[in-house]
Amino acid sequence: MRWQGWISSDLLTMPRRWLLQGRLRWLFLGVFLLLIFLLFTYLLECTPPADAGLALTGLGSEPYGKEYYQAILQEQEERHLNRASSLKRQIAQLKQELQDMSEKLKVLQAKMDVDGHADAREQEPSDLLEYLHSQIDKAEVNAGARLPSEYALVPFESFTTTKVYQLEMGLTRHPEEKPVRKDRRDELIEVIEAGLDVVNNPNEGDGQEEDGMTVQKPIYTETDFIEGLYRTERDKGTLYELFYGKEGSEDFQHVTLFRPFGPLMKVSTMTVDTAGITINIIVPLSGRTETFSQFLLNFREVCVHHDRLVHLTVVYFGQEGLTDVRSSLEKMSRIESFSNYTLIPVNEEFSRGRGLDIGAHAWKKGDVLMFFCDVDIYFTLEFLNTCRLNASPNKKVFYPVVFSLYNPAIVYGNLELSPPIEQQLIHKKDAGFWRDFGFGMTCQYRSDFLNIGGFDLEVKGWGVEDVHLYRKYLRSDLIVIRTPVSGLFHLWHEKQCADELTPEQYRMCIQSKAMNEASHSHLGMLVFRHEIENHLRKQAFKTKSKSEE
Repeated sequence: MRWQGWISSDLLTMPRRWLLQGRLRWLFLGVFLLLIFLLFTYLLECTPPADAGLALTGLGSEPYGKEYYQAILQEQEERHLNRASSLKRQIAQLKQELQDMSEKLKVLQAKMDVDGHADAREQEPSDLLEYLHSQIDKAEVNAGARLPSEYALVPFESFTTTKVYQLEMGLTRHPEEKPVRKDRRDELIEVIEAGLDVVNNPNEGDGQEEDGMTVQKPIYTETDFIEGLYRTERDKGTLYELFYGKEGSEDFQHVTLFRPFGPLMKVSTMTVDTAGITINIIVPLSGRTETFSQFLLNFREVCVHHDRLVHLTVVYFGQEGLTDVRSSLEKMSRIESFSNYTLIPVNEEFSRGRGLDIGAHAWKKGDVLMFFCDVDIYFTLEFLNTCRLNASPNKKVFYPVVFSLYNPAIVYGNLELSPPIEQQLIHKKDAGFWRDFGFGMTCQYRSDFLNIGGFDLEVKGWGVEDVHLYRKYLRSDLIVIRTPVSGLFHLWHEKQCADELTPEQYRMCIQSKAMNEASHSHLGMLVFRHEIENHLRKQAFKTKSKSEE
């Protein structure tokens, strides 16, 4: 939980005289007076000048027309409205912070009363302002910290009013992006407005006098914001460096803001019993019988030999290969004495969403936790418990990010044979990537799936139906858990993008195919292999020439 508030660099010079014990009433009184001051400032800002009406008399004798003065009035009105909106926002924020501070101080006071003030300073900061100062010191606001290597530095990301320039891109984000998420946009707008408030309303003693005369500073607006930098350190907070400047001016305003993180607070604790939670693994399938045999080996090892609280539902499209799939399931059932499976033949054109929907409706034993799975997925025993722990009926659904393995023929091209699949399951940059653009693997309860409306059954073929379902959950009241999972792998297989796909589906399929082949470094070695071979030949020729001499 964060205790949020804007702190500019001038706070470092504030006297640290607010002590918690015995002076709580002075703290509340100070915040109350600050609210009154802001309200009074708001009234002054929004009241037009007394001579505003006089300034418009006799316009006929002036060289300017009516439109000129209307534009001036409109500009002043917009400035006042923006200022009023900013003040209202700050007042609301201060009220919320006052309430949060009151609750936190009550907790601290109660703890001190119970413990007799023993070890209070060691347990939690007795002075919140002192704690915030310590966070600023640790965040390298005024001085740098000694770091062991270049990898220990947390880099900044830069932004303007419309763009964010980021280093951590993954596979779906771009070096330059518009802030899409509303909370991200609101954060940056709040930062820019807070910086404007600091620039336009400097505190006394900020150096606004020159040669004994008060310097009239210009009023800055959002259009004067040039750029900003920010970085977040998880144990300290977010540091912002903001720069404002007037067009054609060489004077710039530099504002440093810091949003500290508060101390850890317990939210809740509970015991989750997974002993009786059965997982219905639903696999839609058409053809690919050899891959299904490989899938069953993984299923038998993890689910049959160890977990046992699973049910396998295979929805098979078409007739070709159906006999082989049925035979493989019956063979597993005989050898392992395992009967918790269902094979549902469907004489239709393959549709992943349709197959998963059929598998979900085929279950007739009440609510159940479902794992939507593909035949080329490899999962571990630990993943099954991760699935159980992160999905809860009518509360949350789980969308793990799968680690997708590259083409083993390229990854292990220097070997005569690729190693067994079990030895390929490693999380390395040249071995695979986090498939953060895929939403097909998910753990969710049947009741949530039915209540949300299931898949869009009009979508046929590859890809889009998963995203539609994911968006439904994002727009609902359920919590969506999205995180990389170490025990879930997508095995490489050659992709075929059918001509029948829509342009959007075909584009997504090709994008997935390109990203699925190899890492950037391995692809680069393939692209430049002729140059590498030429270089090796030249080196061999030089070595041979020197030896002959």
